[in-house]
Amino acid sequence: MQPKIRSLLYDIQQACQVLEDFTKNKTLTDYQQNELLRAGVERKLMIIGEAVSQILRLDPEYEHTIPNAREIVGFRNILVHGYFAVQDETVWGIVTTDVPDCSKEFHRSNHDDPQVRSRKKII
Repeated sequence: MQPKIRSLLYDIQQACQVLEDFTKNKTLTDYQQNELLRAGVERKLMIIGEAVSQILRLDPEYEHTIPNAREIVGFRNILVHGYFAVQDETVWGIVTTDVPDCSKEFHRSNHDDPQVRSRKKII
């Protein structure tokens, strides 16, 4: 695995963990009423999407390894370029359903690679 890909996978893992921390014990209403929470969640989703995009540029074969890779990148593009069309319910659904699944998948697939778990060893 390329060192840069390891670094990007670490970034994805960290962003997923932070998203889970941000949204723990929160509801859609909490999300809708808290601009700081919305900004933080959207920022972490953008980081995940950009990291997946960079991984695919470095090694297109990861499209078969990262579940929903193209959809993740596509949603990142919507957040960045079509932010005015983003629905809170859509973001909340992704954060509460897809992110935990994604986090588990990345953890499972990279569990045996200590370099992915510790960015200090990668960079």
